[in-house]
Amino acid sequence: MAALEGLEFGKSDFVLLDEVNIEQFMENLKLRFENAHIYTFIGEGVVSVNPYKQMDIYGKEDINAYRGRELYENPPHLYAVADAAYKAMKRRAKDTCIVVSGESGAGKTEASKYIMQYIAAITNPSQRAEVESVKNVLLKSNCVLEAFGNAKTNRNDNSSRFGKYMDINFNFNGNPTGGHINNYLLEKSRVVQQNGGERNFHSFYQLLRGGSDVMLKSLHLHNDPANYVYTREGAVTTTSNNDRSSHNAVLSALNVIGFSEEEIHSIYRILGTVLILGNLQFETDSESVRVVGMGDVSHIAELTSTEPDNVTKSLLYRTVATGDGEVIEKGHSEKEACFGRDAFTKALYERLFGWIVGRINAVIEVKDYNPVLHGKNTVIGVLDIYGFEIFDNNSFEQFCINYCNEKLQQLFIQLILCQEQDEYRREGIKWQHIDYFNNQIIVDLVEQPHKGIISVLDEACLSVGKVTDTVCLESMDAKLGQHPHYTSRKLTPSDKTMEFNRDFRIRHYAGDVTYSIEGFLDKNKDPLYQDFKRLMFNSSNPVMKEMWPDGQLSITEVTKRPLTAATLFKNSIVALVEKLGCKEPYYVRCIKPNDMKSPLLFDDARCQHQVAYLGLLENVRVRRAGFAYRQAYTRFLQRYKMTCVYTWPNHLMETDREAVEAIVTQHGFQDDVAYGHTKLFVRTPKSLFTLEQERAVLIPVLVLFLQKVWRGALARMRCQRMRAIFAIMGCYKRYKVKVHFWEVERRFANVCNMADYGKSVEWPTPPAALTQFHSITQKLHRRWRAWQMVKNIPQSDMGAVRAKVAALGALNGERKDWGCGRSWERDYLVRDCHRSSSNFILFSQELRNKDEYNQVIFSGFCRKMNRFNKSTDRALLITDKHIYKLDPKKQFKVLKRLPLEVVTGLSVTAGVDQMVALHTSSQDDALLYIQRGELCPDQDRIGELVGTLIDHFTRSVATVRGVSGWVRPMTTCTGIGLRLRLV
Repeated sequence: MAALEGLEFGKSDFVLLDEVNIEQFMENLKLRFENAHIYTFIGEGVVSVNPYKQMDIYGKEDINAYRGRELYENPPHLYAVADAAYKAMKRRAKDTCIVVSGESGAGKTEASKYIMQYIAAITNPSQRAEVESVKNVLLKSNCVLEAFGNAKTNRNDNSSRFGKYMDINFNFNGNPTGGHINNYLLEKSRVVQQNGGERNFHSFYQLLRGGSDVMLKSLHLHNDPANYVYTREGAVTTTSNNDRSSHNAVLSALNVIGFSEEEIHSIYRILGTVLILGNLQFETDSESVRVVGMGDVSHIAELTSTEPDNVTKSLLYRTVATGDGEVIEKGHSEKEACFGRDAFTKALYERLFGWIVGRINAVIEVKDYNPVLHGKNTVIGVLDIYGFEIFDNNSFEQFCINYCNEKLQQLFIQLILCQEQDEYRREGIKWQHIDYFNNQIIVDLVEQPHKGIISVLDEACLSVGKVTDTVCLESMDAKLGQHPHYTSRKLTPSDKTMEFNRDFRIRHYAGDVTYSIEGFLDKNKDPLYQDFKRLMFNSSNPVMKEMWPDGQLSITEVTKRPLTAATLFKNSIVALVEKLGCKEPYYVRCIKPNDMKSPLLFDDARCQHQVAYLGLLENVRVRRAGFAYRQAYTRFLQRYKMTCVYTWPNHLMETDREAVEAIVTQHGFQDDVAYGHTKLFVRTPKSLFTLEQERAVLIPVLVLFLQKVWRGALARMRCQRMRAIFAIMGCYKRYKVKVHFWEVERRFANVCNMADYGKSVEWPTPPAALTQFHSITQKLHRRWRAWQMVKNIPQSDMGAVRAKVAALGALNGERKDWGCGRSWERDYLVRDCHRSSSNFILFSQELRNKDEYNQVIFSGFCRKMNRFNKSTDRALLITDKHIYKLDPKKQFKVLKRLPLEVVTGLSVTAGVDQMVALHTSSQDDALLYIQRGELCPDQDRIGELVGTLIDHFTRSVATVRGVSGWVRPMTTCTGIGLRLRLV
């Protein structure tokens, strides 16, 4: 860090000052401010001086420079503190918080925005869509909340008029998974009244100056803020904010967060209602009060989705219930009507702001979180709350704001100054006590039960009868007159800076503040007529109805008296301090260099006052004399034992303290540590960072070793499981095979005695291992069954059986009737000619002797068809060697002789005709029509011809590789036929 920042810019850490006194502290702070070095460390905290100008130190390169680096490695910066809080959260799985404090105008809001931007930039390196969505909503929520919760004051152009604490939830990977926003004490009185030179909330001016003509027309508004009572004071006030561009940014942010178009329109309808309500005037007509100009009432009714009559009635009357349950309407005076109108507008805006915060929380809340599945959920909290305020006229809001700062200062004192010194004494560390101012006495002055200012205010609000602010002040003087930090004009008559019966003064840690008691009781009671609540609850707009759930109560229902505004605020601040107290804090202490908003002026007296009341000098003394880091021996050993050979993997020493001493001795840090009873204290961060660096180098090696060992263990376990699985699978498969065999044996035990030889028996489903065996077994059974049926057939009939089987394979499913059911004689010429003459018998004997064929495959009368569609009677004789075409009219003269081997195939039709085409290799095909039998005119001989030919080629042609048949459509005179080809 010293190499990056020369001494001409001052000391980068106040702990490094030569002497710790206010003179050197201020000199160093001023030197760094004048050299544009606005950040300075105090240990792990940072002091930030508002530069009142844009600085080029927040870009992507700056973010990368601080990402994952230790505090001492880079110059002081907000990013260094943000990264330290993030690393502590991720390394130790401990919740952390960043408290941004300082007075109004010191730059707290900007600091918190830069912290949020840094955390968003360094997380989610894998760019997961759901994480990016959460980050976008978290960042965009700042834009929306600034518009509706910030305003220009005389000290600050973008002053937060509410307190904000944001919890960001992270998963075990360090990626944001959601968040939650708490808001505290919105300054709603600003809606109806502002000090001179100040503005109302930004949202009103952004709407009027940035809204489109169409939007403004729909809201019945004009684009000049001077036209409206509530924005008139700030209409001519100059500001560094551009309202038009800010309005567009807010609309874009609302869409990114997830507000619907209806919800966005409802938001701006409420803003329009507030502005129009502010222009309403009342006048007294005889004994009653009426609204001047009913047109505005109609506009209000339209914007709130209510009835004009109901709006008028709520403004002019108050409905009350008597003791016996009777409901009466009491008319307002002109003053009461104005008071009710202003209370209504303040409540409208306050509930709108609360609803916006709740809507954002509904979007960013962590959903479906399971610690078992998702790991530990850690949190970084960022607190941006209003700073200490001293105005010319300090009222109830400043009282609450300054009380809040007292509580935060008390937390700082407890964590940084008090607890730290107490811990040194408790652990037996030599320590010289450092004096500091403990503001507990001021906190008790405000919040102590029965005696504090809040208790006095509540008691006055609950008293029966007319209790005025003056009476309340007198009660405070009576009860608190002896308190060293309280006074009033009555108690110190000589102090003319205060007014009698109006002012009281509290000596805060940041200085004396004079408060005006006027309006304290009304603001504490925060009264709002129930009529307005019922009016908004009965709105037909669901968004507005949702904001007013208490409006559903009827006027006769008795409800518990609500807590006062001061008590509610006290309870919320106490809860906030408890929430911060359980986290590891990191501080950003903001200082305002001057009241002129000048980037060049450094007001020494102004800054010294802030340094004093922030307790920065005491903080430096404690840090300088104390220890930067402390940790229980067990946890320290658990984290750093791998850096020492005597403690890894487990030490053999008597106590953990001895093991820790071994680690410290090995690294040479003996002079930089102190040993307490239960903890080790490290004086400088550099020693700890050295250990962290060495640990970071060793962790990958250890991880690889553990991965290797674990992978080996997993592989062995997996191997054992696989062996067991395979053993079980083998036994189970063998069992299933045996069961299958037993079942087959049971079912087929008596098939020999069955008429169908087991054809009707259903086969059991085989296991997967026996699928092929099962198929073979079925084939064997079919063959056995076939043999049982065939073995009883006479040998003389086997030829016909084989031919029919061959014909079945070729024609089954293709030709309806192919003569399966009759007896096949094959040689029909012998039979037919034997009845008429014996010439063919003699001729066939001569032909057998001449051509030496062994058998007649098929014969019969037929008709030959030629290409001219003329037919002649012929006889067909097919032997085992030739095919003969004979002329029966000429003593069966041989007209044509073809060797059987030249036949390549035959074609038949799918119909019932007897048409057949013989195909030859010489392309000399013959088309024949086989005549039906004389005795049975409906006989089909096509199947017999096909079957006998296939059977002959199958059995007697040794060179034929096989016989295959397939169906191929062919166009003939009779339609689609079947083609059989012998290969």
